[in-house]
Formats: sequence, structure tokens, C-alpha cells
Amino acid sequence: MGGPQRLQKLIARAGLASRRKAEELILAGRVTVNGRVAALGDVATEEDDVRVDGRPLRTPARHVTYLLNKPRGYVTTASDERGRPTVMDLVPDVPGLHPVGRLDLDSEGLLLLTTDGDLTLRLTHPRYAHEKEYRVWTDPPHVPDHALARLCRGVALSDGPAVAVRAERAEGGAVVVLREGRKRQVRRMFAAVGHEVVRLVRTRVASLELGDLPPGGFRELTAEEAAALAAAGPLV
Repeated sequence: MGGPQRLQKLIARAGLASRRKAEELILAGRVTVNGRVAALGDVATEEDDVRVDGRPLRTPARHVTYLLNKPRGYVTTASDERGRPTVMDLVPDVPGLHPVGRLDLDSEGLLLLTTDGDLTLRLTHPRYAHEKEYRVWTDPPHVPDHALARLCRGVALSDGPAVAVRAERAEGGAVVVLREGRKRQVRRMFAAVGHEVVRLVRTRVASLELGDLPPGGFRELTAEEAAALAAAGPLV
């Protein structure tokens, strides 16, 4: 039997949302504990009647995490008000499954989906700064050394400076590694050095690589892969 825990942690462990998203649910009055509307800072045990939008919280016997090769043309949301296909259409219908971070509509490649809210927090919180590697095709296709060097020194974007961990020339474009994931960041960084991104594929997140998984294909992480992600500490 589990002892008292913060509500957002219980909700995250149930796979309904990340801890930060769970806090938003609590603040919105959508969480109750034993019939009482919960407040941020409340604690509960797994034996309490915790409900989100009236539905009882159920901690799964085990969490599941999928690695998906996201194709172009899919949005990274659970549903889309404009009726566009979502990444959830490509994976099994597992309660609590949600995307970890996002890839925009026109981007492709490695995307994780999990029922584990704690893992979501660990992979998306800035203090952990996991590396993300992208294969980029550009127009013009030749990215000169001075442009690659600028990416590594840092470029000014509308929401603050952005710096690549590594940037190397590749056929038709480049390979770039970042430790953050702001909206359309790779595209904006290359635009800042005079290159339009015409195709973008994320090939690695932390220790996980896309490999030869076909577009639209997915696989479940092994226990060893999931443990390695869970054990990764923050940058100091």
C-alpha cells in the first residue's frame, strides 16, 4: 500500500498527464479526492477515491512507452479540432497514453508516447536537457562552415538565443543536435543562417535512436531502454 503522495504525482503515475499538466487539472477544479474538489498541494494515497473529470484514477499494473517513427502530416496531439490525423491513430489505444513533447505537422521521426507521467516530466523538463538529434535537408542544400559555426555559437530568435550542441554538414543539408525543444526551433535556427528547412527528421532522443523503423511504425521500449531513460539525471 502506498503512503500519501502529492496528487499531481498520483495522476502522473496513472499515466493521465505529466505532473505539470496534472497541476493544471487540479487548479481547474477537475480533480476530486473522496468527493471533495482538490486543491494544489493536497495529498492522497492509492486507497483514496481520486477522480479526474469524475473518472476514478486507476494506476496501471505497468507503464508502457512506445517509440514511433512519426510521418509527415500527423499532428502531435491526442485529438485535433480540425480533423487532421494525429499520432494517436498510429499506436494502440492504451488508456493514459500521451505524446512526450511534440514534432510539428511537417516534421518526421522519433516520437515517444507513454503512460508514465514521471517519464514525460523527465524527458521534457529543461533541467534534464536531453539531447535531440535531427537530420535536416535545406534550401539551398549546401550549408557552409560559417553557418554551422554560427549555429554552435548561437543565433538570436524571437523567444531568445538558441545554441546547437553540434552541427555538421550532411548531403543536402546538415545534422544538428540540440538540448532544448522550442516550437519550430530547428527551422527557425536554420532560417537565421539563411537556409530554409525543406525536410526534418528527428533521429535520436537521449540514448534512443530511430534506427530502421519505417514511417508510421512503432515499437515498445525494452525494459532496459525505459530504465536508462528513467535513471538519467539532470545536468549540473
